[in-house]
Amino acid sequence: MTFSEKFHLRIPGPTPIPPRVQQAMNQPIFGHRSQEATQLIRECSQQLKPIFGTEQDPLILTSSGTSALEAAVINTLSPGDEALVIVTGAFGDRFAKIVERYGFTLHRLDIEWGKSCRPKQLQVALEQHPKTKAVFVTYCETSTGVLNPIQELSQVVRTHSEALFIVDGVSCLGAVPCQMDDWGLDIVVTGSQKALMLPPGLAFIAVSERAWELIEQNQTPSFYLNLLQYRNSLSQSTTPYTPAVSLLLGLKEALCMLEEEGFEQVFQRHELLMKMCRAGVQSLGLTLMASDQDASPTVTSIYGGAEAWSSEEVRKHLKQLRVLVAGGQQHLKGQIFRIGHMGYCDALDVITVLSALEIALIQAGVPISLGSGVKAAQEVYLNHV
Repeated sequence: MTFSEKFHLRIPGPTPIPPRVQQAMNQPIFGHRSQEATQLIRECSQQLKPIFGTEQDPLILTSSGTSALEAAVINTLSPGDEALVIVTGAFGDRFAKIVERYGFTLHRLDIEWGKSCRPKQLQVALEQHPKTKAVFVTYCETSTGVLNPIQELSQVVRTHSEALFIVDGVSCLGAVPCQMDDWGLDIVVTGSQKALMLPPGLAFIAVSERAWELIEQNQTPSFYLNLLQYRNSLSQSTTPYTPAVSLLLGLKEALCMLEEEGFEQVFQRHELLMKMCRAGVQSLGLTLMASDQDASPTVTSIYGGAEAWSSEEVRKHLKQLRVLVAGGQQHLKGQIFRIGHMGYCDALDVITVLSALEIALIQAGVPISLGSGVKAAQEVYLNHV
């Protein structure tokens, strides 16, 4: 028997939604300009602060993560400005495309996909482009499973330029440390559907005082994505345009869950899940895309077997087992598959997906030893507890 409503969602987003959060979103709707909405927006913004590691008030947008990336670009760059975008994968490339679409001068720092940006590489790029107004980077590059060393990169930007440092944290905030104030980050962006365990539809932006000074002088026209409007509205505990009230109810519950677990424990859980997944994959003889140094705690990227077997065939067999993993993007399409392990995910979820992966590999004709991936992950877990 197949239960049509039962499956295992192990893509890098959207991620599974906890029952508590689902129930919170099922509450009766109320007016978005009501006292209840005002209190909800105020509380959510305050509870988001430790996620970003800031004393600034995070802004809440009813939109996708990409819209928040666009907002970060158009609120900081004015016509004629130069921007440096660190591209370590598809989402760094997206940042670059936004900069280019608006006609700003784009300088790309292209890093080999599967590797993180090294501080020295960024230093050289800044020295080559001394007029850079803002540096854009992706914290976790979802397309490759790479985590960039944001703290070290920020230090390079502060030491070797006057540029703002703007970070896309969509696929990792809430699962990895972020100390925006202490690390000198100027803008950090994230979204609802990843480690924050919500459906798509909300985006969040935290802005430093230094960045606000530049935003206040900005000459690029904007309307819905004008961050000054969001700051002005948030000072009155509201939003400039209609917020997604039901998603905000879910956000409140999700943030309470993270607080209850404890942020350090949340980070440690994601580190454990990453180590379990990587150990299991390697024990099956598969090739990981990112090194141990560069690997993200939220998503693991795995190469297919080139001529021997197809990553898409393995994904097809996994889907038949009701386990959903992601494929590759852009030139990696058909070459890799990606396992998400963030948000509402625990050790048994990783063991389940590895067990299903073993079956799918056998069905795809890959010669593996059944149980070896699960055993390796179990050993990591037992050595941890």
